[in-house]
Amino acid sequence: MKIGRNEPCWCGSGKKYKSCHLAFDDKLQRYAQEGHLVPSHEMIKTKEQIEGIRKAGVLNTEILDMVGEKIQAGMTTNDINTLVHEYTISHGGIPAPLNYEGFPKSVCTSINDQVCHGIPDDTVLKEGDIINVDVTTILDGYYADASRMFCIGKVSTEAENLVHVTKECLELGLATVKPYAHLGDLGEAIYHHAKENGYEVVREIGGHGVGVQFHEDPYVCHVGKAGTDYLLVPGMVFTIEPMINEGTEEVFCDDSNGWTIYTEDHKLSAQWEYTIVVTETGAEILTH
Repeated sequence: MKIGRNEPCWCGSGKKYKSCHLAFDDKLQRYAQEGHLVPSHEMIKTKEQIEGIRKAGVLNTEILDMVGEKIQAGMTTNDINTLVHEYTISHGGIPAPLNYEGFPKSVCTSINDQVCHGIPDDTVLKEGDIINVDVTTILDGYYADASRMFCIGKVSTEAENLVHVTKECLELGLATVKPYAHLGDLGEAIYHHAKENGYEVVREIGGHGVGVQFHEDPYVCHVGKAGTDYLLVPGMVFTIEPMINEGTEEVFCDDSNGWTIYTEDHKLSAQWEYTIVVTETGAEILTH
């Protein structure tokens, strides 16, 4: 719907459209006319929303820091779930995964060949395991989402290298994010680095917009072509969360729980995740 120049801006700032986002929208329209895929207003967060997501991100990062201090061989993934749940609630947050579309726990814990969405249970962590702990926190109605890999005790050289290269993939993808770049730039950078190191990138699952809801547009594919996919503009908030496999890119879902994703060949998988916001000069990590 077209907004009059003197009407309130769509962003909720209270300013007149002509003195707020009119020039911005005109610029996006020019990009669209040139054939670029431009984001809708729903994908662009207001300053108030970004500040809310930032505060949720601070708590989310604290939770992952706490897990990093306590995680060790001998504890169960249920123990991790209890730590995350109790810390979140005691600090005024809500664990977003709990009861999300039926997910039964407050955090995702994915071990070794589990790619993502592992459900905490009585599985005991042992020396040599690698585990992804994926935390999403709601604070005052805003969502922040991040995950980290943890190596339990001494792990194999192969596992250590996979975890390290996956983190490099995340950082290389992040480095491409700047105003009026493209999501495809991010996917190309991640894919090339993974392939150069002998790994494959999961294509079926990717990052996503986040902040006002758990999962929003755009979908963030970690395999891409530079100069394609959505134009990146200031105010877009999304996750970068490459899932890198030691063997095949193919994955499957555990039919017994309907959630946990495994590598098809049961080789190792690793994932790191940030929530970021596109700024006027690049990108800001909101939780890591």
